[in-house]
Amino acid sequence: MSELRNSVEARRADLLESVDGGASIHPVAPTETTEGRITYLSAAIPVSMGDWWFDIATVDHFWIQRRFAVMRRLADPIVRTAKRAAEIGCGSGLQQRCIEDYYGIPVAGFELNEVALEKNVSRLSPLYCYNIHQRNPELGGRFDLLLLFDVLEHIEDESGFLQAVKFHLAESGTLLINVPAHQFLHSDYDVAQGHFRRYSIDGLARVCGQNGFRVEACSYWGLPLVPLLLARKLVSMQRSDGKAGFDTHGRTINKVLSWLAHAEPLPQRFLGTSVMAVLKKGS
Repeated sequence: MSELRNSVEARRADLLESVDGGASIHPVAPTETTEGRITYLSAAIPVSMGDWWFDIATVDHFWIQRRFAVMRRLADPIVRTAKRAAEIGCGSGLQQRCIEDYYGIPVAGFELNEVALEKNVSRLSPLYCYNIHQRNPELGGRFDLLLLFDVLEHIEDESGFLQAVKFHLAESGTLLINVPAHQFLHSDYDVAQGHFRRYSIDGLARVCGQNGFRVEACSYWGLPLVPLLLARKLVSMQRSDGKAGFDTHGRTINKVLSWLAHAEPLPQRFLGTSVMAVLKKGS
């Protein structure tokens, strides 16, 4: 146990060394940190996502757990051997916490929503209020693993954003990306969430390929949940606050939905509510 703890601390120190020690990084006011964990490299700004999400989305939520299981299925060796990992748009740290608990490694979190950073549930990982379009030279090519989970659909300029993501990735580094699937599932829930679009596998591969990434592995997931999203599309036409599409309203329903969500083979290219892809940085 002490060896694992020392390994985690060493990785966390390695993550912090360049980010906090770089002479070219100038923190933006306010410079105060929340519980000593948030470093402000950029000013916090509003994002296209309701803050209510951070109150109802928890590590135990069936969808968060299923997304993490899909990541392990597609990219376990990559995550397990990552030396410097970061999540862009880490939100309240649900994926960071899952990786910490399962792999015992820290994942630096970049986020612009101050509310999300203050509610971040990770325990080992450094947190940064940072706009990746800033392209801080100390962070250029810094990470061998980047996570972009349910972020790209919030971005109007996909290509500009992916180019900024690529700037932070080491040569031959890996980008793990998850996005909502199939435009026919688009509903008032997506509008409430600030989604500009949903993706097919081919559509995601196309935009990533245009920006210097090649697909190593990909899969739809959430196939058993498609009927629920179709039903949600009808319901949310009357209730567009978004909460109706994610809140499970109790442990029993959460357990049932968890069992249902896991009842599919992976990888699969047929149908799903989300797409996950493993991408390598190309030319």
